[in-house]
Amino acid sequence: MSPILLTNARIFDGESADCPEGMQVLIEQGQIREVSSRPIKALNANVIDIAGHTLMPGLIDAHVHAYGCDVNVQKIELAGDAYRGAYAARMLGFALDCGFTAVRDVGGGDYSLWRAIQDGLIRAPRFYYAGKMLSMTGGHGDLRTMAEAHHEHCQCAASGSLCLIVDGVDECIKAAREQLRRGAHCIKIMGSGGVASPTDPIWMNQYREDEIRAIVNETAERRTYTTAHCHPASAVRRCAEYGVRCIEHGTLIDEETAAFVASKGAFVVPTMAIIFALIESGKQLGFPPQSLQKAQVAYERALGGMESMRRAGVSMGFGTDLLGQTHVQQCREFTIRREVFTPVEILRQATSVNAAILQEQGRLGCIKPGAHADLLVVDGDPLTDIELLAANGRHLRLIMRAGELLRNEL
Repeated sequence: MSPILLTNARIFDGESADCPEGMQVLIEQGQIREVSSRPIKALNANVIDIAGHTLMPGLIDAHVHAYGCDVNVQKIELAGDAYRGAYAARMLGFALDCGFTAVRDVGGGDYSLWRAIQDGLIRAPRFYYAGKMLSMTGGHGDLRTMAEAHHEHCQCAASGSLCLIVDGVDECIKAAREQLRRGAHCIKIMGSGGVASPTDPIWMNQYREDEIRAIVNETAERRTYTTAHCHPASAVRRCAEYGVRCIEHGTLIDEETAAFVASKGAFVVPTMAIIFALIESGKQLGFPPQSLQKAQVAYERALGGMESMRRAGVSMGFGTDLLGQTHVQQCREFTIRREVFTPVEILRQATSVNAAILQEQGRLGCIKPGAHADLLVVDGDPLTDIELLAANGRHLRLIMRAGELLRNEL
């Protein structure tokens, strides 16, 4: 691969709102080699004049479900591996075209899909996956209706395409170890009730302290982390207290809990796009009535929860959690967050903060020597107009992942 030299760029580096102009960036072997305000000499380089547009790190979505082919999670189970794989290819390709050069799949993603992406069989962002989510019996990952019989399992946990049902310390440890063996980037647990599950109240705390701490210990020994699905403040607090590093959703958080999470240095990844999408079109898409009622509870508190976390100084990432046909609303997350955050805050969430969640500081979500060459060129200034990133990639003049030009309209 020949070196690429980007010239005359205005750079947002993932952190600073002060964007220097007239910058040059040299890319070699998929990495950023040099960033300079002076001319860079590079033999045989492909020179691309950015023409003063904004050069920024590729976007990161820290909460996706690549196999989540329907808003009704029970239909996901019935779809079959081939259908789920085909959906993943479409969804991930769409994300890439929108400027998301990395995603974190926090439920269902696996080695097989990662390998297909690595081998170039699927157009997709960088793919980090948590493997199958861990849920207790009757928890958010237990998709049986009340009419369905008790699952029978002896030494093995009940398994679906997205989740494992595991109870007790020994089962939790074994399940976490198995997902890590299969390449899981982190482990996700169901720490509270949820919207899509049929039998658990959204306010319910899930898993005992000893079970959560056992899973946290396994991820710590692997030098990675545990993340937890949590809606109510009580679940958020106890998970943060027990060592969980990242909270998914945090929708019903309160001021006191937000301050506690900030003091622990834990991350929260709110997911607004899915809540708004379900309220608007969930019924037409076949989302179950009991789940729509729980979605309404989340919808009424969602923006207020983000405001509480902002005031408390919580480190918030950027995630969408979209399922089925709603995946085309991925970029809508930018406009919803605009109700609470400034554009530069949202840009940091989708770049440098998410890179920190992924334990990829200095490699993703930034523009500096040694970082992966995952880059975008925006036609305009996203620090003043976040709508430029909410247009499904229409304002992106260049998309680069690992030094490969996926789009170049310059």
